[in-house]
Amino acid sequence: MIVGILKEIKSEENRVCMTPAGVEVMLQNGHAVLVEKNAGVGSGFENEAYEKAGAEIVDTPEEIYERSGMVMHVKEPLPSEYGLIREDQIVFTYLHLAAAEELTQALMRSKGVCIAYETIQKPDGSLPLLTPMSEVAGRMAIQQGAKYLEMAHGGHGILLGGVPGVDPGMVVIIGGGVVGINAAKMACGLGAKVYILDKSLPRLRYLSDVMPPNCFMLMATPATLRDLATRADVVVGAVLVTGAKAPKLITREMLGTMKKGTVIVDVAIDQGGCFETSKPTTHSDPIYSVDGVVHYCVANMPGAVPKTSTLALTNATLPYAVEIANKGWRQAMQENAEIKLGANVVQGKVTFKAVAEAFGLDYQSIDSLL
Repeated sequence: MIVGILKEIKSEENRVCMTPAGVEVMLQNGHAVLVEKNAGVGSGFENEAYEKAGAEIVDTPEEIYERSGMVMHVKEPLPSEYGLIREDQIVFTYLHLAAAEELTQALMRSKGVCIAYETIQKPDGSLPLLTPMSEVAGRMAIQQGAKYLEMAHGGHGILLGGVPGVDPGMVVIIGGGVVGINAAKMACGLGAKVYILDKSLPRLRYLSDVMPPNCFMLMATPATLRDLATRADVVVGAVLVTGAKAPKLITREMLGTMKKGTVIVDVAIDQGGCFETSKPTTHSDPIYSVDGVVHYCVANMPGAVPKTSTLALTNATLPYAVEIANKGWRQAMQENAEIKLGANVVQGKVTFKAVAEAFGLDYQSIDSLL
């Protein structure tokens, strides 16, 4: 198979979906790799490194799409690419379709085979290709929250870790999954008072065993969230419903009860956000305020630290990419249920139920296309 590695074109996105080391593995498996010129520069990989690994450097995305059986991205295709996707061409990337109706419709029209990193799922329910970026985003959420608490950035002037004789800041993390636990580790390490809310009692028990004494686990209820929101300095939205739109947990009304200069970081913004007042922002213009509450809603947070993020992501994606390339998408899905769960839009059909439900579209099981 010819595998095409595209340069990211989303605003301030510097990650790349395959490293030179990954190219070498693809070639060892008998595949050819095309890399768009300068695709890896933002992550520290020059064109020469890809050529040395055996890739062919290509000047334009049009040529990548034209020649490749499978194209890979980090972020979703943008409108300039919609018309380039061919029928039966494999598109393997993060898609987050439940919050992107226009993209969903474009992928249906393309009749491509669109496999989403974020819905590939292991039997234990874990999301192996979302996990590394959730780890990065969770840790970044606290860095950003701490920064925007500074008065110069619109916060109310709290040092998150406090100092001797002064109370530390209070961090509320909604969701105790991968994002939540990584955010909590960072916040606890700074010395903040940290609350994690989750609906799973077994998860809360686990977190209680592994987290330090300045971290408190609470059952997630509307009443608990309303109470904590009034006292929080930073609120991190870390809720995930696999492949579906995120639930709105902090309402516009609740903002009025929060302290002016509180910072809310919506890590779920890729899936529509879990705060009612959330809207996607960029690294160059990351924040805005509503009712005096600072919102940080950057839709590609790990893109700010591409050298770490690219390595973490490609460690996870490469084995799946190799399997799809080795077997073709049909056989790969027949033999690997994890990859089958990644099928979101295939040959014009929506094959992931939560995406179909988000927009009232017809759902067709991927099994019927295998």
